[in-house]
Amino acid sequence: MSDSCVTLAAVQMAMSANTEDNVARACDFVRLAAMAGGQVVLLPELFASEYFCKDMLDEHFALAQPAEGHPMLSRMSALAREYEVVLPVSFFERDGDAFYNSCMVYDADGSCLGLYRKSHIPHGPGYEEKYYFRPGDTGFKVFGSRYGRVGVGICWDQWFPECARSMALMGADMLLYPTAIGSEPELPGYSTRNHWRAVMVGHAGANLLPVMAANRVGREQGVCCEITFYGSSFIASPLAEIVAEADEEEETILTAAIDLNAVRKLRNEWSLFGDRRPDLYGALCKPSS
Repeated sequence: MSDSCVTLAAVQMAMSANTEDNVARACDFVRLAAMAGGQVVLLPELFASEYFCKDMLDEHFALAQPAEGHPMLSRMSALAREYEVVLPVSFFERDGDAFYNSCMVYDADGSCLGLYRKSHIPHGPGYEEKYYFRPGDTGFKVFGSRYGRVGVGICWDQWFPECARSMALMGADMLLYPTAIGSEPELPGYSTRNHWRAVMVGHAGANLLPVMAANRVGREQGVCCEITFYGSSFIASPLAEIVAEADEEEETILTAAIDLNAVRKLRNEWSLFGDRRPDLYGALCKPSS
C-alpha cells in the first residue's frame, strides 16, 4: 500500500436509552475499526442517545452540553490519540442559549481540528430537528488531518449537492456523513434507502471523491411515532462505485482503502473543476420561490 493510501472505516451501530452504554459501545467500535486498519473512523449521527428528534419534548434539551469540557469529547480525543485515528464526533451542542447538531473533528494525535455545525435542518414527522437545532453558523468546513483533508456534512446535509461541491472546492480529499435515517412514520412501507444512497453516490461521482456514510440501525420508539433505522452504511469510490456496504439490520464496521494521490490525479485528468462556469450559476444563490 502506498504512502498516500488511507483506510476509511464506517461504524454502523444501534443505540439504546442508556447514554453511557452508547458511548462505551461507540468507543469499542472505534477500537475495533482501528484494529481492522481504519485510519479515518466515522460513527453515526448523535450516537450518544436514541434519536430524540422523533418527538418535540422539552426534556430532551437536557442532553445538550457545551463543547468545552464535554466529557464524551474528551474521551473521544483520547481514543483518537491512542489508536492514531482521525475521528469526527457527532454530538448535541449547547452554546449559551443556542443549540446545534454539531461534529467535532479530532486528528490522529487527539488534537482538535475544529467544529462543524449542521447547516441544513429537517422538519417533518419523525425528524423534528428544527424544534431542537438552529441552522449551523460555521459554514461548510474541511479539516486538514494526518490522513488527508476531511470534509464533514451531517445527515440532512447529504441531500444537498451544494454542500458536497463546496467541500470539494475547499480541497476535501473525502466526504464524510454521519447519519440517522430510516422509516417515514406517515408513509408505512415506503423506504428512502435507495434514493438516499443514489444521491450520495452521485456526490462521489460528480466530485470525484470518496464518500462515506455511517447510519444507525434498530427500531426506536418515541412518544409520537416509531422509526426503524435502515442502516445500509457504505463507502463509495470517486468513480461512483460502492466498494463496501452494510445490510439494513446488522451492527458492523466497513473498511475500504483509498489512494488519495490516485484520486487527485483522477480529478486533474477529468478537469471537471477547471471546466466549471461560476458565471452561469447565479440561480444557485437565489432563495427558492
